[in-house]
Amino acid sequence: MRGINTSVTKLRRKIFVEVAKVAYLVDDENVNSAIEAIPYTISPTEVPQYRESIYRERAIASERVRLALGMSLRPQDRPVHITAGLDASNISDQYYEPPLMQVIPSACDKCEDNVYEVSNQCRGCVSRACMAVCPKGAISIGKDGRTVIDREKCIKCGKCKAACPYDAIAHKVRPCADACGVKAISSDPLGRASIDPKKCVGCGQCMVSCPFGAIADKSQIFQLGRAIRRGDNVVAIVAPAIVGQFGPKATLWRIKAALKDIGFKEVFEVAHGADVGASTEAHHYATEVVTGKLPFLLTSCCPAWSMLAKTQFPDMVDKVSSALTPMVATARSVKQRMPDARVIFVGPCAAKKLEA
Repeated sequence: MRGINTSVTKLRRKIFVEVAKVAYLVDDENVNSAIEAIPYTISPTEVPQYRESIYRERAIASERVRLALGMSLRPQDRPVHITAGLDASNISDQYYEPPLMQVIPSACDKCEDNVYEVSNQCRGCVSRACMAVCPKGAISIGKDGRTVIDREKCIKCGKCKAACPYDAIAHKVRPCADACGVKAISSDPLGRASIDPKKCVGCGQCMVSCPFGAIADKSQIFQLGRAIRRGDNVVAIVAPAIVGQFGPKATLWRIKAALKDIGFKEVFEVAHGADVGASTEAHHYATEVVTGKLPFLLTSCCPAWSMLAKTQFPDMVDKVSSALTPMVATARSVKQRMPDARVIFVGPCAAKKLEA
């Protein structure tokens, strides 16, 4: 959950740590076996930590490892090793397998979506306001005197919830679907969440909103680790947000020093690209909007927004600035200075992976 250091966040970080260890420390001959062992490192005993079964925990961890390696989830109808396809994926110039966001089927709890249900807060009052306002007669009195909602009749209008003086009627929503602003999440035949890649803009809101950690994005932390291990000219470009990620004592200069200590040759700030983009957009505004050629100008700095405009508001596409995003502008600047550099973006935004 956003802003809270939950078990889901800790588990996600543990997966990244173990994948990074393999990438940095393990030789080529032992990489596959080391990766296959990660689920057992995450869940080392026979006592489950998060789920009802240790086997389910390890199955979910296996899929998380796949995504951390930049590969897609394994098929559900046949056995496939965690490392299947790793050789093709473990190339510096090879990008992750689309789609970016995926639902791990074994992790999804099949949350009910848009359901009204009477809770134990119902006091069985005399007024029965909920019954009075229901347009479909979907509410009746149960054996214990409390009201019951017939889901077959309920049209989910919410009038009963609004009328209850005790707030005894709950409106259940699927957290991931509720957080998705483009309505890209639906249910598969088994009731699990499913993401439509044609609608998804990669914003990551579903991922941070799922209490079960059933949605994850793909990473290239493994490819990064192997590139540094080989001695490639790996350069980091860091988002301005990095300053606030590690507490008040972690200054930008200390973070830069730490990145160089682990193998990055140079570290540059994406704020430079943001300045370039702002200047370009200001020029576009002066030449397009002020002159009356366009009624207004929309920023191009956010890849999720740009994709949203293309998929949801196609009539607005010509209003989106053609200025390079801060990340791309910074990366191009680095490549001009260091043509052989492997440029790595470090930042909190999942959607940035769409424009890399």
